[in-house]
Amino acid sequence: MQSDFTKCMPIILRYEGGYSNHLRDPGGVTLEGVIQRVYDGYRARKGLPQRPLTADMRRTAEWIAERNDIYRLQYWNAIRGDELPEGVDLFLFDAAVNSGPFQAVKWLQRALKLNLVDGHLGEGTMAALHAHPDHDALIADMASRRLGMLQQLNTWDAFGTGWASRVASCKRIAQAWASGSVGPQPAAVHLIGGDAKAYASDVAQPAVDAGNSVKGGLGGTTIAAVLDGAKEQLAPLVGSSEWINQIFTALTLLSVVIGLGAFGYALWSAHKTKRAQRAIDGDLKADVPEGQPA
Repeated sequence: MQSDFTKCMPIILRYEGGYSNHLRDPGGVTLEGVIQRVYDGYRARKGLPQRPLTADMRRTAEWIAERNDIYRLQYWNAIRGDELPEGVDLFLFDAAVNSGPFQAVKWLQRALKLNLVDGHLGEGTMAALHAHPDHDALIADMASRRLGMLQQLNTWDAFGTGWASRVASCKRIAQAWASGSVGPQPAAVHLIGGDAKAYASDVAQPAVDAGNSVKGGLGGTTIAAVLDGAKEQLAPLVGSSEWINQIFTALTLLSVVIGLGAFGYALWSAHKTKRAQRAIDGDLKADVPEGQPA
């Protein structure tokens, strides 16, 4: 329904603010939620020349028409917004704009407890959604999973306060709509970094995987190889003098320390990798702040 898109747009635009180009925002140059890459693709598909997004474009009639068309094509249609229940449409729309439609649908599918979580809003997902008895609770579950992933992003330290406020604000409004009421005004989260893009590709991962860390600690690195070589050279001389015995013992202990350190890192790395994957899959939940965000 056209009215639902029109009703949701002012909420999203309030969250997105105007022009931004934060160094750590993976979206880069952004105007009212539209990043340069998306705008370039849109203009190319229309057969129009490329042009940079600028702050002074914001209130022009041409930009408003393009912006609304992009929002509908890139996000609203991707989540089948015209077919969604009230409240769910707003929350899923906002999640799609902020983190991409694929990730938004995964949060919905997890909240619906579907066996297949593939990020595609097909007929099975739509049937489960419309059969769900409590859209208020469904929105709360999606919000918890959404924040669970955002907290794992590499840029959480820069934008976490804004993202948490955005999720909390959108949750409150969406739940109000689902219950048939108006709800509070959207929070100005763009003032505290809530407009930064929050992509699953930015979930923090360990620098070295568990398998490589064990291999390195047990002999796969140059340091370990040098230690083993030194021990082989000294082995025939062990017992000939006290200082050689001490050196050999020290080399042995150092090898053990490297191995144990690698094993410890492997355990930590495996845990972090698993947690990162759970976040991407929408299986990690967090407590959404209560009360009206600033």
